[in-house]
Amino acid sequence: MPKKGPSKNIARLNEDIKREMIDIIAAMRDPRLQGGLLTVTRVDTTNDLTQTKVYISVMDRPGGAKEVLQALQAARGHVRSEIASRMHIRKAPQVLFIEDDNAAYAAHINELLKDLKDE
Repeated sequence: MPKKGPSKNIARLNEDIKREMIDIIAAMRDPRLQGGLLTVTRVDTTNDLTQTKVYISVMDRPGGAKEVLQALQAARGHVRSEIASRMHIRKAPQVLFIEDDNAAYAAHINELLKDLKDE
């Protein structure tokens, strides 16, 4: 019977990568990453460990998520080598940064509900 969903080891690896990713991004000195709220919401790694998708939530930042994602895409090589050295793995997966707009969408829905309640 085939497995459904990620295995326990992949889920643990995703949490470890997420924790390290938060530290790495916090240590970066790119001005496009400073100010506002930047959060790593989720990490998904493929079963063959060749690719990791990192979902980033960006709120209250001038210029929005576009500049942040450009800065992170430019630093993919640095992030990948940091992940490899911090986690002591020989071959780190390719990193792909993706905007996660769920938090902004939830804030928008809450604002709409508040407006309905006020009426």
